[in-house]
Amino acid sequence: MTRRAAATWVPDRQSVIWIDCNPQAGQEMRDIHPFLVLSPRAFNDRTSLVIGLPMTTAAYNADNPFAVVAGLADGAKAGKTSYVLCHQPKSFDWRARQASPHPMKTLNNAAFAQVRAVLNQIMALA
Repeated sequence: MTRRAAATWVPDRQSVIWIDCNPQAGQEMRDIHPFLVLSPRAFNDRTSLVIGLPMTTAAYNADNPFAVVAGLADGAKAGKTSYVLCHQPKSFDWRARQASPHPMKTLNNAAFAQVRAVLNQIMALA
């Protein structure tokens, strides 16, 4: 990515980004992980925050009723199933944490709809 592209990139809703979850406490995720963005681009740009859900390839999430299959991971985790953890909504300052686009780019529409449905079961917002 060129410097100019880095200056104009802003994560958008449904984007998958890399974000550093440190510092963490207790059972929270730590280190750099993929993160599904739920908040819209205009909010993310204006506030420097993203609201979203962490993603993981931890196999025990296959039985987690709050985890949605996002597809297969690539890179060092190639071939492993990637999960969106709907029970762990978070907000991060994406600029301060030097977030960057993930190779997945965006979560497909069907999986994103499933994430929204599971999150709604938890939060009962709609």
